[in-house]
Amino acid sequence: MFRLLLFTGALLLALISSSGASVARADPAPAILVLGDSLSAGYGLARPSEGWVALLDGRLREAGLDWRVVNASVSGETTAGGLTRLPTLLERERPELVIVQLGANDGLRGLDLERMAANLRAIIERSRAAGGRVLLVGNRLPPNYGADYTERFQAVFKTVAEETGAALVPALLAGVAERWELMQPDGVHPTAAAQPQLFENVWPVLAPLLDDVGAR
Repeated sequence: MFRLLLFTGALLLALISSSGASVARADPAPAILVLGDSLSAGYGLARPSEGWVALLDGRLREAGLDWRVVNASVSGETTAGGLTRLPTLLERERPELVIVQLGANDGLRGLDLERMAANLRAIIERSRAAGGRVLLVGNRLPPNYGADYTERFQAVFKTVAEETGAALVPALLAGVAERWELMQPDGVHPTAAAQPQLFENVWPVLAPLLDDVGAR
């Protein structure tokens, strides 16, 4: 009898624990997935909390909005690399909103712009197929890459956004790249002091998408 009671108690505890775990997984806060490169990963910053993605997380918390910000950005990432990593991230995080900040490394490496555009379209399409709204974040290249290539590079983001209907931030570094005091010595990555401007470049386009999705 004693053994039976122990077994019954253990079974009940297991069922309660299992039930509680299921409830916790079934109703998580909706996720914002940031799929980016070093500009979103916070390259060169002393603390991750200084980056614009962390500032986004802070703004949402201050506003009492129940979102999980998942920063899946990797320094050196290309559109091809992001596309390869995307299925696992979509399966794991189930994001309701995907911020795609990729392409800068494609441009800096002089990669084929048609392939870059195709990768961005595929990222947007797969994100939507998984149930996520998409915000595409564009960028500009330094002028030493030549006027023709830099103009065609920047046009990729506008064209892809128009073709797919994705929301667009034309240039993440607008108001920053032109000011050398806001750039790190490499001339490519923004300093900590520049991160609030990066956030402000993204927020006006992102905020309406958050309203449309409806945070829980």
